Amino acid sequence: MAQGGSAIRGSRVGAGPMGEMDHGVHAARVSISYWDALGNETVRHYSAEIAEEDIPELIDCPISGLPAGRDRDNPPAATKVAPYKTHLAYVKERRTNEEAERLLDEALSKLRERRGKTTTKG
Repeated sequence: MAQGGSAIRGSRVGAGPMGEMDHGVHAARVSISYWDALGNETVRHYSAEIAEEDIPELIDCPISGLPAGRDRDNPPAATKVAPYKTHLAYVKERRTNEEAERLLDEALSKLRERRGKTTTKG
């Protein structure tokens, strides 16, 4: 014969006069819908005791990752993501040899000026 614990068959652990009410299951809640640029709806539940200004106007949609707002007809625009640059695109952006030489000369002259200032102090 199997021996069990002292719980009555069919009862739940933690249930009782102070079980679910203490955990906030039956607390008064407000449901607010948010929409993203793709038309996805996300419903968030907030406590009814929270002030209206404490409820966020924008959230990140868990479905698409885009920003979502409360206005269904005018949701926030999707963020612009810069496309991935290939190595060739970076090579095209490089400076010309003349400009690179000019920048190198400027940097070297600044270093020489600093070196000259430190040696004259000592």
